[in-house]
Amino acid sequence: MNQITPPPKLDIIPASAPFSEAQRSWLNGFFAGLLSPDVATPLSAEQGMAVMQGAAGDGDDGEAPWHDQTMPIAERMKLAEGRPLRRRMMAAMAQQDCGQCGYNCHDYSEAIAGKSEARLNLCVPGGKDTARMLKALYEELDKAPAAPSAPAMAAAPATATPAGEPGRSRDNPVPAKFVSRRLLNKSGSEKETWHIEFDLSGSGLDYVVGDSFGIFARNDLGLVDQIIALLGASHVTEVRGKTLREVLLDDVSLSPAPDSLFELITYLTGGAQREKARALAQGEDPDGDAATLDVMAVLQKFPKVRPHPEAFVEALEPLQPRLYSISSSHNATPGKLSLTVDCVRYIINKRKRLGLASTFLAERINPGDELNVYVQKAHGFALPQDPKTPIIMIGPGTGIAPFRAFLLDRRATGAQGKNWLFFGHQRSDCDFFYADELNAMKTAGLLTRLSLAWSRDGEKKFYVQDRMREVGRELWTWLAEGAHVYVCGDAKRMAKDVERALVDIVAQFGARSADEAIAFVADLKKKGRFQLDVY
Repeated sequence: MNQITPPPKLDIIPASAPFSEAQRSWLNGFFAGLLSPDVATPLSAEQGMAVMQGAAGDGDDGEAPWHDQTMPIAERMKLAEGRPLRRRMMAAMAQQDCGQCGYNCHDYSEAIAGKSEARLNLCVPGGKDTARMLKALYEELDKAPAAPSAPAMAAAPATATPAGEPGRSRDNPVPAKFVSRRLLNKSGSEKETWHIEFDLSGSGLDYVVGDSFGIFARNDLGLVDQIIALLGASHVTEVRGKTLREVLLDDVSLSPAPDSLFELITYLTGGAQREKARALAQGEDPDGDAATLDVMAVLQKFPKVRPHPEAFVEALEPLQPRLYSISSSHNATPGKLSLTVDCVRYIINKRKRLGLASTFLAERINPGDELNVYVQKAHGFALPQDPKTPIIMIGPGTGIAPFRAFLLDRRATGAQGKNWLFFGHQRSDCDFFYADELNAMKTAGLLTRLSLAWSRDGEKKFYVQDRMREVGRELWTWLAEGAHVYVCGDAKRMAKDVERALVDIVAQFGARSADEAIAFVADLKKKGRFQLDVY
């Protein structure tokens, strides 16, 4: 073997830089290949830190213990203390990986930290709390010392981010036809839930069960015209090349009121009103009503302020798409897609408020109309690869949507795995969604078990987690057989209660301590056997 004489060692990265010996060695070799020995100079510790910012060596172990949809933002930020800025940005997000922002939470934070994404208001589930925290963290990013430029570290030419395949992201939606709506509740229900049908045949879209459907809804015309009246403006005033009415209908969010609107008001008023607007812009709540202030309520709260329509529109947030779990199977009904949508209506200070997309689907769109849509691929919410694997589905209310899709898909594909559905709502006689379908599936043997819970049928409220505990022994048997568990519904209450019930069942019937049961459920999550679709 010929002996090769190694080249002289070139120490560009100093020993004081915050890297391991292996990292220093790799970086020295990398920069030695880019720089000739004549121009190479060692990097300072600060320069070395800038080179490796965001990679191993920045004090981040790669774990994200705050990635929990049920955890309040204050707790998530506490867990992220001392972590790199990009990781604290991730902790500020809603942790749902819902895709409404066009990313998952990790990638959205990376894009902001890398300054390839300037929009800090895309986290719809996180709302104003997330937007405010990201703004504060972004200011911290701007204060960080920039790494000195060097010939070897010249920036690559900027390239435009591709919009992606049509209909596969919020930035490139396609038109789809609205077909029909059908009320799922019967007389006597306190809820208003609709089965919504779309025709995708002309859109070129398909999907798999577990995916979500993004829709771009229009604001309510009555609300828009009331806002225009409060502005003292004409609906035909030109803004952004459109009429003011068109912009308010299609382009901007009218709820909740953004901090930038309060900031605008501080420039248009004075005295106590100005101080109140400034406090609201900073996230304070001087009158105890900040949580209820939508755009119209702000104009009513500051009645003497009349912003110019153009300035007013610029102070508002862009209208964001809304995502819904798909409740149909492309394998069962190609070219068709359905949603299960709770209609949101409530009253604050004697004024009726409307959920944007839910009431749009329930009453403001007509059969045959088209609207812009896209399919959002699921992040870790899908049927098992092995069709023989048993599944346990827990979805009260509209949480049944993806599980109806799962069952339809398993029937269409002939999957042999057992299926157990936990469904609950308020009243059995008027809130049993898809009752005929589910009972037929049970009779046919597709739905192995159907466990129901009705919170208003008896004197004591009874929920799906209570039903789980009642049949805990059988549920544990299914887990022992390798079943996958799926939960769809409210993140802050239902999902947390269901997980607690699952831990209790594992402890009781799996003969484990509380800590061991918690670890068991955590391991189910890590292996993809416990998946959440929460909101």
